[in-house]
Amino acid sequence: MANNNLPSTQRNSGVPQAFGGERATGQFASISIGGQMFGIPVLMVHDILGPQRITRIPLAPPEIAGSLNLRGRIVTAIHVRRRLGLDPLPIDQKSMSVVVEHHGDLYSLIVDGVGEVLTLDLDRFEPHPPTMPARIREISAGIYQLKDTLLVVLDVSNLLDFIGQEPA
Repeated sequence: MANNNLPSTQRNSGVPQAFGGERATGQFASISIGGQMFGIPVLMVHDILGPQRITRIPLAPPEIAGSLNLRGRIVTAIHVRRRLGLDPLPIDQKSMSVVVEHHGDLYSLIVDGVGEVLTLDLDRFEPHPPTMPARIREISAGIYQLKDTLLVVLDVSNLLDFIGQEPA
């Protein structure tokens, strides 16, 4: 039975994604933001970057750190911590970036850290709980309960939904 709560790129269409009767799985790049583990479907990830030189964009929303040049392409850098209403990282702590594509444009998601790629059974995907903070819930496609932690699957479209909106 298909789980329609899955992000569209990860829905089980009923066709096994592995040979030999194995269960359908999804792969997620794990990232950390403010002590919480998040996952981005690996097929959305273009690059993982260390600290980068970012050019500030005047009058941009506070969530936009600026832009950077990635192999000749201009990439908009997003402070995910600010998008979630968190304080910035201490100056002595280095951040990392995960580059994703959204509507044909590249975005560098500035996060606290990048972990490993996790292969998870799609049948274990769950909707986010109502007790999850609203700011996380609005950018979440759902969750996976792992052994020691909760993996929140990022909905990149919702995360970047503020871009292009004029302040009220």
